[in-house]
Amino acid sequence: MNESRLQRVSLVVLRTLVGWHFLYEGFYKVIAPSWSREGVPLGRWTSAGYLKGAAAGPFAGLFTQAGCVGALLLLAMFYLSAIPTSGTAQAGAEGAYLIVNKNLIEAAAVLVVFSFRTGRIAGLDLLRARSVAARTKAGAP
Repeated sequence: MNESRLQRVSLVVLRTLVGWHFLYEGFYKVIAPSWSREGVPLGRWTSAGYLKGAAAGPFAGLFTQAGCVGALLLLAMFYLSAIPTSGTAQAGAEGAYLIVNKNLIEAAAVLVVFSFRTGRIAGLDLLRARSVAARTKAGAP
């Protein structure tokens, strides 16, 4: 990779911020009640059933490329389900958007993270690659 230190740091910061946003949005959906279009509170969404059956593991920063693909798919669905065309403030939105909103901007950021393969710069992907390289060099399978 021929990126400068500033470019690498910038990419890691971008990757971290996007990851934090996804993590916090998911966490908030678990702990906070949902709201209907009519403004009526709904019950809390829960992932308890899924989490009980899931194997625990430290996947933050691992499989970055696959995570980016998943993020791009989710962001595309979010954007395409409500393309901002009014250009005025909408109920439940924090601003007035016309065509470009936070989902589209975050999708562009994820595309940058994906295209620069930031897992090669920092994170568990880098540690995994180094471990595989060390085993290969030592002759282990």
